[in-house]
Amino acid sequence: MMSVLTIVLMALTTYSTRVAGYLLLNNAVISPRTAKVMEAAPGCVLIAVLAPSFASGKVADLAALAVTALAASRCSLLMTVVIGVASGGLFRLFLPM
Repeated sequence: MMSVLTIVLMALTTYSTRVAGYLLLNNAVISPRTAKVMEAAPGCVLIAVLAPSFASGKVADLAALAVTALAASRCSLLMTVVIGVASGGLFRLFLPM
């Protein structure tokens, strides 16, 4: 039950930040530099959340990271996500923790 509650609260938090940004910056004129920073922010947050698990030194996670990085250099975003999730699952299934 706590997992479901955590996911719901994370979704609401994410949604509220999107809505707040839209409402606050709807008529604002922002510089191109500010726009670039705002476009990069979601990726930076995602990396900050995921980085500790890769720093753990688990072989399966590091192998999945390598496969995903390779896919990111050659595939679209959707395909990279699919490959990353699939490789993470397969490596965790077959490689020792």
